[in-house]
Amino acid sequence: MLTGLHVKNYVLIDSLEIDFPEGLIIITGQTGAGKSILLGALSLVTGAKADASMVSEGADNCVVEAEFDTDDVSIKEILEENEAEWDGGHLIIRRVVNRSGRSRAFVNDSPVPVTVLQDISSRLIDIHSQHQTLLLSDKQFQLDVLDHYAGNMQLRQECAAAFKELGSMKSSLATLEQRIAKIASDKDYNEAQFRQLEAASLREGELAELEEEQKQLANAEDIKTGLGGVEELFTSASSGGDMMSIDSSLKESVKMLTKVGKYLPAASELAQRLDSCRLELDDILAEVSDMNSRVDMSEERLEQVESRMSMIYGLMKKHACMDEAELIAVRDRLSDELFDSTRLEEQADDLRKEITKAQARLEEIAGKLKASRIKASADFADAIGSSIRGLEMPYAVFEVDIQDAPVCATGSDSVSFRFSATGSNAVDVAKCASGGEMSRIMLALKAMMARFTSMPTMIFDEIDTGVSGSVADKMGSMICQMGEYMQVFAITHLPQVAAKGSAHYVVTKSIDEATSKAVSGISRLTDAERINEIARMLSGSVLTEAAIANAKVLLQSDSLFRR
Repeated sequence: MLTGLHVKNYVLIDSLEIDFPEGLIIITGQTGAGKSILLGALSLVTGAKADASMVSEGADNCVVEAEFDTDDVSIKEILEENEAEWDGGHLIIRRVVNRSGRSRAFVNDSPVPVTVLQDISSRLIDIHSQHQTLLLSDKQFQLDVLDHYAGNMQLRQECAAAFKELGSMKSSLATLEQRIAKIASDKDYNEAQFRQLEAASLREGELAELEEEQKQLANAEDIKTGLGGVEELFTSASSGGDMMSIDSSLKESVKMLTKVGKYLPAASELAQRLDSCRLELDDILAEVSDMNSRVDMSEERLEQVESRMSMIYGLMKKHACMDEAELIAVRDRLSDELFDSTRLEEQADDLRKEITKAQARLEEIAGKLKASRIKASADFADAIGSSIRGLEMPYAVFEVDIQDAPVCATGSDSVSFRFSATGSNAVDVAKCASGGEMSRIMLALKAMMARFTSMPTMIFDEIDTGVSGSVADKMGSMICQMGEYMQVFAITHLPQVAAKGSAHYVVTKSIDEATSKAVSGISRLTDAERINEIARMLSGSVLTEAAIANAKVLLQSDSLFRR
């Protein structure tokens, strides 16, 4: 139930803090006092759309905070999924709207998406505005009311889940069939592409190797000339015969130093170092000679390498690839598309079988829903008809018409409420009822839903529009009975309804002397104040003794009724 409401800087409400009890709560006030503003503030915490016009003039933001107590475990699950605290079922739902119109939502001080407020509030509170009689023309609303009465909500959940699963399977099959069809239409082209890539015998890293080889082959003459020159310098003596090769010179030098070393030890050490250098130079010369012998000056090989490189570059450009690895990936993908179509067909066949089973499951659930609805419809129609006739429409007839419809998330039925105020020729309720009749039908339906939906709080915003006198009194009695097993708010202009509540609040509008701005507020009435308020509703702005006496009679009789 709603235990408290705190509002700051919302339209004409500067600051408001108020607590609410259980049972039937009456809210009254003169036209324009701000009852709709109060309801609008409450709708913010139910996830309604926010905009900048909600922020009071001169304020940076508005804040609406509502406190609820609940034991609904489904709300606990929603909060846990969104990392918000459960706090034993005590919920503080807060909505903050800034001057730009952007808003933030919180539950127990944890930030949550607005959609979470919508999910939670649908389980906490039902706001019936004076325009909600339009729901009577909504076939989905009519179906929901009947299903609540029949206890079909678990079946409805199963039906919705089965329909969603079937839809997902059909979507997967459509995607698979599109893929198979595309493979078939592109088969010749893809096969040619695959064969070209397959014939290329691609290997990762090959292009880098070819580029290196091409560089060597293209410059083979310069390489061979250079390496040959090194060999010649290492091994040739001068043409005059007075100079030895490098190797011979080093050997002779080693001999001389070794000989001197007999008399000068340091010379022996130099001989060893020089001999090491000679051996290292011999190794270098051997490698140069080997390298020179392996240099390929084949024009034919150069042509082969450049042709291979050109082919790989051409494939890379054709398939928009950066290297051989990407080309190989394209080849493998084409292979999958060409040679895995059989596997895809098998998958599609398996999925079709699963779809057949899922369709059967959905139809089975829809059949159970149909049977339950047909079984409950007569009793439901009698109950609603009885309630309507109790509201001074003695000849009223209410019927439920169930027709076959394409299977969907709610089953395979279309439900239509039919009504006649005269007892004959019942037609679609939205086409025949007057404003007052619509109000009475809607109240009867809401009273029925309240008994079967376990909704802890219900708010009626002038549901008594279009009725008066004894009808208003009976509607008030029906609302009062609802207040015996749930929290009910009734915003009303009728004294017969206002006298029914266990608590009475009045909305007022005044001018703030400091700012000269109109502000709205709400306060709970004492017993004496309540008499005056109901007397005002009876007689207008001028209270008469007769109106006060009449108000006392109304309150006393309704006090006895509530006992």
